[in-house]
Amino acid sequence: MRVKTDDRSGFCFGVKNAVEAAEEALRAGKKIYSLGQIVHNDQEVERLHELGLITINYDQYQYLHDSIVLIRAHGEPPETYRIAEQNNITLIDATCPIVKRLQWKIGQTWKELQPKGGSLVIYGKEGHAEVIGLMGQTGNEAILTDGKSNLEKIDYTREIHLFAQTTMNYSDYDNLAETIRQNIIHGGNNPDVLLHIHRTICGQVCNRQPALEKFAAGHDVIIFVSGRESSNGKMLYEVCKKINPYSYFVSSPEELKSEWFTGKSSAGICGATSTPQWLIEKVRQRIESLCF
Repeated sequence: MRVKTDDRSGFCFGVKNAVEAAEEALRAGKKIYSLGQIVHNDQEVERLHELGLITINYDQYQYLHDSIVLIRAHGEPPETYRIAEQNNITLIDATCPIVKRLQWKIGQTWKELQPKGGSLVIYGKEGHAEVIGLMGQTGNEAILTDGKSNLEKIDYTREIHLFAQTTMNYSDYDNLAETIRQNIIHGGNNPDVLLHIHRTICGQVCNRQPALEKFAAGHDVIIFVSGRESSNGKMLYEVCKKINPYSYFVSSPEELKSEWFTGKSSAGICGATSTPQWLIEKVRQRIESLCF
């Protein structure tokens, strides 16, 4: 059995920076709280918990005073920063710079749109941490869509600005943009004038999909390693599954089954942008123990 790990798998630089920021503060002996899970991977969250990182939810955060809180790569809405100033909370802001730039762009566009009465549309997943931060830049007044929902709320006769959560599927984003274009045309207006499409999906995510398709096609069986709560993991796993029907989703080495490898000569291991390299390596070791 030939076993190969996808060298593009593992933490994206935003998650890597957040984890390193937490580790650095913990090494200094500080008591650090993380506002929400630092990464959507239970094993990595547990590892950091053992080092001393305390995960809290938003309700707990509001009652915190004189403490140190880490903002994860997903980012936060303006209200989080207001509470920090009010409660004397020191923030370790590990917001991904790509997300930070997107937050700023959405905030600026929203201010410019107000006198015109146009629509600001965000393509993303309701309740996702990044989306909460993005919606917060508009006072939660932007139109949030999953590609099908809330499209009737868009005013197709006025200026429309379309943004995407950074980890969404780029081809689905293009499909949404085309749907909006057609709705503008059906209303008798010119989409080239009214529709502004902002290319805000992370380049690492965009470039990852075609590379992952090639990787999935090059092996008899694919093992995709990710936390169950990772939106990016679910999306990338589906990319693998479409190319290679012998693709399996696991969150830990213990979930591997020996029959998956029966009659197969090669196995490829890949993962989400929230999957730590140490976990991918453990999965590789487990496969080798099952097959050799």
